[in-house]
Amino acid sequence: MQIAFHIGANCTDEDRLLKSTLKNANTLLQQGVAVPGPGKYRKLIREAIESLAGSAPADDARDVLLDAIVEDDNIARVVLSNDNFITVPKRIFDHSVLYHQAEKKVRGLHQLFPDDDISLFMGLRHPASFLQETASRAQASSLAQYLGVLSPVEVKWSDVIRRIKLAAPRTPLYVWCNEDTPLIWEDLIRVFSGIAENVEIAGRFDVLSQIVSPEGMQIARTKIADMSPKDIDARQAQIADVLDKHGVPDLVEDTITLPELDTALVQAMTEAYETDLEMIAKMEGVELILPFD
Repeated sequence: MQIAFHIGANCTDEDRLLKSTLKNANTLLQQGVAVPGPGKYRKLIREAIESLAGSAPADDARDVLLDAIVEDDNIARVVLSNDNFITVPKRIFDHSVLYHQAEKKVRGLHQLFPDDDISLFMGLRHPASFLQETASRAQASSLAQYLGVLSPVEVKWSDVIRRIKLAAPRTPLYVWCNEDTPLIWEDLIRVFSGIAENVEIAGRFDVLSQIVSPEGMQIARTKIADMSPKDIDARQAQIADVLDKHGVPDLVEDTITLPELDTALVQAMTEAYETDLEMIAKMEGVELILPFD
């Protein structure tokens, strides 16, 4: 069984990738791909991992889980998603470490499905906007209290990814930047779901439609309608043009209003983020999905 699992990060996706993929559920089912509703597996998998407590699962644990998650017997791939898989916002910086529980959760997942072909998917986000949003969700009294001894500029996605790969070295990990999602949304749906390249998909404009004017969406739909799914660069270039000319400013870019993140600090975090992405792109077993790549 192929198991594609979108594991976060918190406050990057809000279930949009799952919802867009679910729009293609019937088409995918014909190709042996199941996209179960999240209510079937999120609590189930979380509790199953927690119950391991360092011990091996029961011999039939894998089959019991899959029987509860997947109804059809003729399934070759199951697509799962949970932004809070690693942890909830309140606990992201436990012990002053970004995603302290990452290794535990990934190892637990592999213990539950030891012989299955697992691939992991993870959206990243500019550390400044990530901190602003997650600290708010965690109801932190201050950024310093939220981060502990860690400084904002020390928040590095490469650290989390390195630890995930140490926990599961042979597991492919696909990552992307939240800021790029309007450009690469169709590509994400395809690589996540495993849908055939020549098959038309629904939900391809789900992200773009939320951040551009109705006029811009009409232009995008008209100009992209006849493009082949293989014309990735041309499609992304057209979306970029629509974003530039018809994007709603307050929605296209995050605005940092947290007092503790002043302009100079955000600039330093931006530079560190760009350097971090360069490092991630070179990691073995990690595919950084970028526009115009």
